[in-house]
Amino acid sequence: MLVLLAGIFVVHIATVIMLFVSTIANVWMVGSSSFGTVSTGLWLLCNKTCTQLPVRSQDEASLKAVQAFMILSIIFSVVALVLFIIQLFTLEKGKRFYMTGAVMLVCWMCILIAVSIYTARFTGTVVYSTNPHHGYCFILAWICFCFSFVIGILYLVLRKK
Repeated sequence: MLVLLAGIFVVHIATVIMLFVSTIANVWMVGSSSFGTVSTGLWLLCNKTCTQLPVRSQDEASLKAVQAFMILSIIFSVVALVLFIIQLFTLEKGKRFYMTGAVMLVCWMCILIAVSIYTARFTGTVVYSTNPHHGYCFILAWICFCFSFVIGILYLVLRKK
């Protein structure tokens, strides 16, 4: 049981770190131009130097929603990690990890909403570039989506042990 808890704790910390990286870094979409590689993220457009991300007026609300839900997912993931540590040492068996699992599933839902909106609105569009494709931050966000779901379900299953 201790090994299982340690493994879940390590995966949870890895998920928090990957969420930070995927939200902060500006490599959600990558394309090539005559000046080199162009990458866009949630915040900036980078091509040797980074500038404010140009967004059409009809896509501005979508980008703000993606930014907000990614930040909320980080907050919920950190809160779930703190709750896990607190509940591990304070609650008796059978009552542990209800809140941790619920908060982690809320984190999972925030990641799902953010990445789904980004996929629907911004996939295939990189300003001033050709041949756009997804960058590592987009892939990390989907990996965090999977990890947060598995961790949330495991917390709910572990409440019985």
